[in-house]
Amino acid sequence: MRYSDDIIEEVRSKNDIVDVVSQYVKLNKRGSTYFGLCPFHNEKTPSFSVTPSRQMYYCFGCGAGGNVFNFVMEYENFTFGEALKALADRAGVELPRMEYSSQAREKAQKKSTLLEINKLAASYFYYQLRRENGKKAYEYLKGRHLSDETMQKFGLGYSDKYSDDLYKYLKSKNYSDDLLRESGLFNVDERHGMYDKFWNRVIFPIMDVNSRVIGFGGRVMGDGKPKYLNSPETMIFDKSRNLYGLNVARTTRKKYLILCEGYMDVIAMHQAGFTNAVASLGTSLTSGHASLLKRYTQEVLLLYDSDEAGIKAALRAIPILREAGVNSRVVNLKPHKDPDEFIKALGAEEFEKRLEQAEDSFMFRVHMAQRDFSMEEPQGQNRFFEQCARMLLEMSDELERNLYIEAIVKEYRNFGISAEDLRRRVNALAMKGTQVQSVIRPVSKEKKIVRKENAGEKAQKLMLTWLVTYPGIFDTVEKYIEPSDFVVPLYRQVAEMLYEQHKEGDINPARLLNAFTDSEEQREVASLFNARIHLETPQEQDKAFADTLLRIKGESLKEKNDKLDPLDIKGLQEMIKAKKELEELGRKRDQLHISFE
Repeated sequence: MRYSDDIIEEVRSKNDIVDVVSQYVKLNKRGSTYFGLCPFHNEKTPSFSVTPSRQMYYCFGCGAGGNVFNFVMEYENFTFGEALKALADRAGVELPRMEYSSQAREKAQKKSTLLEINKLAASYFYYQLRRENGKKAYEYLKGRHLSDETMQKFGLGYSDKYSDDLYKYLKSKNYSDDLLRESGLFNVDERHGMYDKFWNRVIFPIMDVNSRVIGFGGRVMGDGKPKYLNSPETMIFDKSRNLYGLNVARTTRKKYLILCEGYMDVIAMHQAGFTNAVASLGTSLTSGHASLLKRYTQEVLLLYDSDEAGIKAALRAIPILREAGVNSRVVNLKPHKDPDEFIKALGAEEFEKRLEQAEDSFMFRVHMAQRDFSMEEPQGQNRFFEQCARMLLEMSDELERNLYIEAIVKEYRNFGISAEDLRRRVNALAMKGTQVQSVIRPVSKEKKIVRKENAGEKAQKLMLTWLVTYPGIFDTVEKYIEPSDFVVPLYRQVAEMLYEQHKEGDINPARLLNAFTDSEEQREVASLFNARIHLETPQEQDKAFADTLLRIKGESLKEKNDKLDPLDIKGLQEMIKAKKELEELGRKRDQLHISFE
């Protein structure tokens, strides 16, 4: 549902950006602006600014910027709709109700009821762990060195030895058997009827990113099989699109997430302070998991068990993450098997060191491939470098491929391999049309080329910043400059909106930003209102203003001249007249006085 501009603006205007950002970032006031450490990149000197008069934020370090919606979207990884709802709730604004078809309404109601059932089940299990019957499970968790605080944080519980306790409890709440069957909490057969799926197990509630209970994992007490049991897939639980612990990990401001194997690994790491750990739910990493991770991070540290199965899991995960555009590195835990064991043996400080030493995932693949070849024999060496060439050919970026060629050669130079040798091998395989081509996929999005800003673009950005910061100069500026004089299309669009706001008597850049939905456009528009130039005296202000205005007019005339049809006599006459007017304005530049107050 698309909400009206009036509703969107009401929600934005009732959420002061300083108040909202202060919930996440410690801000200190400097003049009329607040500064703090940017939550979107690592920095030691505050470059993150929040300007109350504009109701916008901007980081001079990484370029993140926008209004209160953009901040909540970027920090919480919300969609616009989710951010709008969260801020509406915060401000007490009632959003219009969405109209559903009867079928959609029924589906939404069922989903809501299943979430309700799971929440009740989680509370029931949590209560059972703290009763006398749950003493064995509680002692098991204590034996794993978990604190009461950690057990509470993850909502850990216990399912009793009797196989109908939960069923009786939920039936007492008047839920139908059909709904209970769809919850995934019960099994049904002709002999026993409906009975609890989880019994005599430590229970791990599984939550989605919004901390709603969507399923459960259970670890058996004793020697029963299977050792671990998970909820089946249901209307609210898709294990290939959810990750254990992500509801907590997504709010940490670490630059990477740690992907490990199981519940206890995640819990142990969170207890030790590594609150950016997550785990897949009894399944190998999928493209759905990778897409989910991409929403919250650019890099993942793979922390699977150090045995052969863990190595294979890491090798499977690396290309899946790469395909989703997520960088990865691999953590070596040897001589310990898993993070829980490592932290207990060597402590959090040593664990942190292992994370810092994590190996580049491509070089990890190279090292694992080496194990398959006899490197003492020329034939084994040749086949190994052939395999390296096949892996290098998977890279569509030539610079990246060349960097890895150099890295391989540096490490294996003692085998007589040179960069040119390996490059020729890669090219030969490409010419042959080897089977590896089947795994080369087109780049889904062109890499963003960082282009140096030219003087004309700088002048346009500076003028837009001045118009927003000092609206009093508008009357002078519009005598000489029209929105069409801003030759960069996005800048022209913003100028048109600002001129329209000026006509209406309300310069409001934060409201203007509501019109842009693309995140890159939002960043660039935010930067338009934060161009900086150091000016101390009125004379410097007048000179900078005149230079900027003349530059914008000059660039505008140049663009119009380039597009002019040589046969357009009237157009040529107008161009000659405009150039003379610009020359005259240049001679009178000393008369272009403005006040930045």
